[in-house]
Amino acid sequence: MNILHTSDWHIGKRLMERERLPEQIQAFDELAVICEREHVELIIVAGDVFDTFMPSAEAEEVFFRAVKRLAGKERAVVIISGNHDDGLRLAASAPLAAEEGIYLFGTGKEVMPTGGDRPVRAVRSGEGYIVIENAFGESVYLNALPYPNEARLREEKSDETYTQKIARWIDRGEAGYEGDMPHILIAHLFAAGGKASESERDIDLGGARAVPLSVFPPYGYVALGHLHKPQRMGQNIRYSGSLLQYSFDESENKQVILLSASNGEIRVIQEIALTSGKKLVRLEAANMEQALALLGRYPEHYIELTLHMTAPLTTQETQALRAANEGLVSLIVHTEGSESIPVVKRSSMSPKDLFAEYYRSVYGDLPTEDLTETFMTLLEET
Repeated sequence: MNILHTSDWHIGKRLMERERLPEQIQAFDELAVICEREHVELIIVAGDVFDTFMPSAEAEEVFFRAVKRLAGKERAVVIISGNHDDGLRLAASAPLAAEEGIYLFGTGKEVMPTGGDRPVRAVRSGEGYIVIENAFGESVYLNALPYPNEARLREEKSDETYTQKIARWIDRGEAGYEGDMPHILIAHLFAAGGKASESERDIDLGGARAVPLSVFPPYGYVALGHLHKPQRMGQNIRYSGSLLQYSFDESENKQVILLSASNGEIRVIQEIALTSGKKLVRLEAANMEQALALLGRYPEHYIELTLHMTAPLTTQETQALRAANEGLVSLIVHTEGSESIPVVKRSSMSPKDLFAEYYRSVYGDLPTEDLTETFMTLLEET
């Protein structure tokens, strides 16, 4: 059975107010082509389907059209919620979606419907797990762990560490596994040692929510979502990365991971590069002439430009830069002899930084680490 691992679609996400739904639709078309070409029977989406808890009607329409096309008549799609998703909202249509071969885990406590006449379907399911079987009787066991925290799982605070809770939540999804078939853990979380990018929200509490690799099963394959940079964390642990480049430090090519389940094992067959969507690039220029020349070299990119000037930028110069490339979304001007502090929009700041700025504006000092951690915990739970 061929399996495709993808994650972090972030449908509806914008870049400096630039609409990116058309690029995301293009990327889903590319995924559909890959599935046909590689004879994929099962697609795994490891969380962050949407960019917000309350996606727009347009974003939801893109999602439903995309997953229906990806499932087609002969494939299954298994999706877990991420920290950007409202798990209950995402899984609300689970009974209907299952009839189309789409299995939605919002909290991990759902038990998916089984059976049906589709060639690839769920044949067994329990709280936090599902067994998918194809027309040839080949099966794969999926332990599904959506973005885990106490609030989502309706649990009270306890003396358990976060790592201990993760281990317990993973064990819950192992209840139906007897070691007799290929195994995949699907999870949306921050694995210790992972490399985050600027587009991920700063809610990992300075590493307090980092999960050690020792918690993950040593067998099978661990399909992770949450970090946008594709990366291999261990022998069998991978982040597929996001669907598009969502921040200017994501210079690497985006990808999906093709797996094969056979003879009781999961093997990585290929990392397949994605070509859809505009690329993001950071540029730096010493003067207007150089800036205009650089902008002309990247006509199809979104651009962040840092410009060093000997005098403040005039309105005419700003207009000339914007006219040179409509993909210029961020302009940072450093004027010689003045302090080089770029203007930062609040919309681009992390919740942690926003809290620090607000606290300082009220009390004239930065908040303590304990207070900041308390705020971030409350923010995560709400």
